[in-house]
Amino acid sequence: MTFPVLADIAASVTDLKRDPMGTIREGQGETVVILNRNEPAFYAVPPARYQAMLDLIDDMRLADIVRARENDPVIAVDIDDLIAQAGGADA
Repeated sequence: MTFPVLADIAASVTDLKRDPMGTIREGQGETVVILNRNEPAFYAVPPARYQAMLDLIDDMRLADIVRARENDPVIAVDIDDLIAQAGGADA
């Protein structure tokens, strides 16, 4: 049976157990696929890459919101009026 391997660097669960940080270090900042009996068990994702993934997901959600609202009516506002109203609410 074949499996997609979504990383360029692979290590076995045994390698990970033997030297967890060394296994991750060998990834040199890239995602490492951890194999169990030659099947992907999980991916070890470095913090910077994980943050980038979360940012991308957030951007995609925002893009969905923009697309959903793109045909909504436009309401003209005056920034000075908004500032005045906000200032009046605090007073």
